Formats: sequence, structure tokens, C-alpha cells
Amino acid sequence: MTAFFLAVHVLAAILAIGPVAVAASMFPAAARRAADRNTAERNTAGRNTADRNTPDRNTQAGGLAVLRVLQRVCRVYAVAGLAVPVFGFATASALGVLGDAWVVASVALTGAAAAILALAVLPGQEAVLARLTAGNPLSAGAGVARLATLTGVFNLLWAAVTVLMIVRPGSTTGV
Repeated sequence: MTAFFLAVHVLAAILAIGPVAVAASMFPAAARRAADRNTAERNTAGRNTADRNTPDRNTQAGGLAVLRVLQRVCRVYAVAGLAVPVFGFATASALGVLGDAWVVASVALTGAAAAILALAVLPGQEAVLARLTAGNPLSAGAGVARLATLTGVFNLLWAAVTVLMIVRPGSTTGV
């Protein structure tokens, strides 16, 4: 049963946390592009140009669609990512290592990463989307910078957890 728990734990980490890390990392850059398009469109809105119906006119809507998809990926896979600590606890319990320092540190780092995702990254993405949807690209700028920083911290925490899972300080495996 330990092998099953470990396999599901690792698969859940790869298939759930990986997409969140990638989509959350892509969101700030996509938001900056959408804000730039929105600003450019506002600057040319009063001009009577012959190319107003070109495909470039719809780029802001496309940018918002990309942001919505990235935010949805983050939300959906964050929920699926709950399987990672559940099966991690099951694996650690089956191996009898729940009290080991590396497991305790991993749990603390996982909790911190989850808190940053749930309390800062996901609400930050929603706020940026709301500002851009309302046509306020300049007010979205500070939120995008903060979001990029928080996403980086989230990813660093998961990298630290991954290293702890591999190295396991005090392990007798020699890895």
C-alpha cells in the first residue's frame, strides 16, 4: 500500500502542482501584455483610422481570454493539488517518518505555499482580471508586479519541498 500512496503522491504533485506553477508564472506577463494592449487601444480610440476593424483591434479581448484560461487552470488544479498533501501524509505514515524533520519542514513549506496560493495569488489574479475587464490597465500594474513576486515565492517553496523529498536529510538511502 505504501507504493500506491507514494505513486499517487508523486503523480498528483506532477500533474496538479506543475500546471499551477506554470500557469501562475505565465499570468503576470500575459496581464502586462493585455494591459499594454488596452492602453494602446484607449490611446487610439478617438482617432479615425482606416484600420479600426483589423484583427489587432480585438487583441485586448484575446488577452483577457488567455488570462481567464490561466486563472481557471490555477483554480482547478489548486483543488486537485489537495491530493498531494493527503497522499503525502499517507505515505509518510506508512513509512513511519511523520515525525522526521524533513517531513515536518516539507509540511510547513507546503502549508506556506498553499496559503500564498489561496490567499494571495488566486485573489490577485481575480483582482487583475477585474481591473482589466473594467478597462483600468494602469491600476492593474501594481497588482501584476505583486502577483509576479508572490508567484515566484510560491514556486520557490515548491522547489524547496521537492528538494526535501529527494534529499531527505538524515535518510539512510545515501541519496
